[in-house]
Amino acid sequence: MTEATKTTNLAPEEITKKDVTKAYLRWHFANEIPHSFERYLAPSLLYAMMPILRKLYKDDDKLKAAYKRQLLFFNTQLSWGGGVITGLMSSMEQQRAEEEYEQKEIMMQDDLMYNTKAGLMGALAGIGDAIDSGTVQYIFIAIAVPWAQEGSALGALFPFVCFALYQVLLGVFFAQQAFSMGRNATGLMQSTGVQTAIETLSVLGLFMMGILAGNYVKVASTLKFSLSGREFVVQEILDQIVPGILPLAVVMGVYWFYTKKGLKVTQALLWLTAILIVLAAVGIL
Repeated sequence: MTEATKTTNLAPEEITKKDVTKAYLRWHFANEIPHSFERYLAPSLLYAMMPILRKLYKDDDKLKAAYKRQLLFFNTQLSWGGGVITGLMSSMEQQRAEEEYEQKEIMMQDDLMYNTKAGLMGALAGIGDAIDSGTVQYIFIAIAVPWAQEGSALGALFPFVCFALYQVLLGVFFAQQAFSMGRNATGLMQSTGVQTAIETLSVLGLFMMGILAGNYVKVASTLKFSLSGREFVVQEILDQIVPGILPLAVVMGVYWFYTKKGLKVTQALLWLTAILIVLAAVGIL
């Protein structure tokens, strides 16, 4: 085999949109499987990037170095963080492979690649959690609650299927856009327009949680008393002055518990059940 043939065989292959889509889907479905305390989700990202890295690095040593780059500590949200960073890392690794193959000055240094990833993973996780977990899933749940109350299986399946499909499509879209834009994707995610949209959706999420609490958290007082021969029903008085105050008090009580004790759902349910039983037993609720 001639030297020219050997050099050609080491040339990085072109990364296509299909490759990027495949990388994101590998990340999406392997997201929490290899979770570890020392690397968190880095093994999932490496698993996603492996087919792309194999196309870019034909030399075993360079391939191993690329594997190590993508195996450093990593943790982010599934679709927003995972989608953008998967596409961005694909673009940056492609540039790095071309620089190495053409023996140019290496501009895409290891530190630059990891710092870009580390700088984005926390910010995008916050955005994704606020929009996906704090807004979108509650919209799907709010749509499906009436079906669930009627005993329809659609009430359980609709939010699950729609939210899962939404996250897959959103993640693929972000991966494709980040790969096409390269490093410019970082600036886009930090732009004023995107930040305004995020804040708007966050406020919408708060409204949706309030609507769900007001409509589907059923707490009412049974307390009555007589004064000067006239009977007063506490719940009727509350409905006239501050409608929905008891469901709101329950929701805020659970929220307070989480802020003080952490997200201990089982403990919160046990305490809430015990308190409501005691209040019902003494005739307050």
